[in-house]
Amino acid sequence: MSADPAAHGVTPTGAVADSALGRVFAGYTIFATAWLVFATFVGLVVAYKFGAPDFWSSQPWLTFGRLRPIHTNDTFYGFASIALVGLAYYVAARSCRTRLYSTGLAWIGLALFNLAALAGTVALAAGDNAGDLEYREWPWPIRLIFAAGAVVTAINLLATVARRNTHDIYLSNWYTMGGALFVIVIATVGILPWYQYGLGQVAVSGYFMHNSVGMWFTPMTLGIFYYALPKLLSRPIYSYALGVLAFWTNLLFYPIIGAHHFLFSPLPWWLQTTAIVFSVAMLVPVWGGSANFALTARGRLGDVAQSYPLAFIMVGVLGYFVGSTQGTFEAFRSLQAVWHFTNFTVGHSHLTMYGFVTFGIWGGVYALLPLATGKYPSRLGMGAHFWLAVVGSFIYVISLSIGGTVQGLDWVHGKPFIQSVVDMNPYYVWRGVGGILMFLSHLVFAWNVWRMTWGRSAARLPLAPALAEGAAP
Repeated sequence: MSADPAAHGVTPTGAVADSALGRVFAGYTIFATAWLVFATFVGLVVAYKFGAPDFWSSQPWLTFGRLRPIHTNDTFYGFASIALVGLAYYVAARSCRTRLYSTGLAWIGLALFNLAALAGTVALAAGDNAGDLEYREWPWPIRLIFAAGAVVTAINLLATVARRNTHDIYLSNWYTMGGALFVIVIATVGILPWYQYGLGQVAVSGYFMHNSVGMWFTPMTLGIFYYALPKLLSRPIYSYALGVLAFWTNLLFYPIIGAHHFLFSPLPWWLQTTAIVFSVAMLVPVWGGSANFALTARGRLGDVAQSYPLAFIMVGVLGYFVGSTQGTFEAFRSLQAVWHFTNFTVGHSHLTMYGFVTFGIWGGVYALLPLATGKYPSRLGMGAHFWLAVVGSFIYVISLSIGGTVQGLDWVHGKPFIQSVVDMNPYYVWRGVGGILMFLSHLVFAWNVWRMTWGRSAARLPLAPALAEGAAP
């Protein structure tokens, strides 16, 4: 197996990829962007309600209890899932030097994902849900639609790699195929009715919500990193062996750690302890993978200042390292006693899903979509998007991390619950400030996607300094 994506499907002239693949990639990106804007607008309304609970509460569908799951589910399954599948298709076809196995299946998968997200949004707004099952609030028939889209995606992705015109399977495809296969397992476990009651439901909830991030979004995003980062730097990944180690150790340790969400619950103590031990073991793939990316970019970090696609990806790498390491420490019982059920966990989830996954998606789109469509965003547009998102997410995560710690210490010290609400108020204000900046960045991203697809292209600009020097784009 070659560790250099330049050896897998990159033409020396940088020709635009085949038009069918380009249309699929663009289609997935456009719909994902639409869901991003919608879901985060809903999230902004939800954040505002913490400071003004009566805001937009005249109708049942505008209440917090209905808007919050709309925000989370549409972010997960409308934005992130669709965007990552579109990127994975492009990476698979180009790295395997072949065409996508079936553009028809790709469009069917996109239709199923959109149908599930639309039906789920309507159902949640109408008050029809599966109960307090985090990230599983959609009624089960709607989750079946998403599962069908995941099956179609897995078939198409694996068949594309199977018909490759290279001897080896590039490292990116190990990660994306692993994510595409495991999400079917996750969806199946989340739908089967036999354990959806009592403690069984608690255990399944921990399994589902944690593996949705760790065994679907994480490997898909890392697969994009392993393709886009070496491509932008025009150098091979630092270590193929380290990438394989991180892949298999992530697969070994991650699936069991969801139980650390339910420490001090009636779940068996041994299961909770096992989840903590495996959470510590997750430092192996996290630090190994992060080191692999950092060593690939060593000596070239100055290029980040000249390449926004690189900047987005490197922020994503940092978010992966910091957020996942934070998750390990958060699993300890001593720290859970302070942070559990506080806004600290909300900050943590945004550090991982936003600072890691979302920045990774943006970096992949800016690096690869122009190659698929032949259209480019402006440097000003990418810069505005980057800085609004970085500053906004920093304010958001830091404010909730500090506020959540204060909140938890209030509870530990036995203060009245209302005191923790009062103490959180200024941090809710800062959360709203960060959220506004983040949402504005999404509007800029939508404009940039327009320029890379249907709109007027900006003047062609190199994706990275290495490419400006004549390397294959």
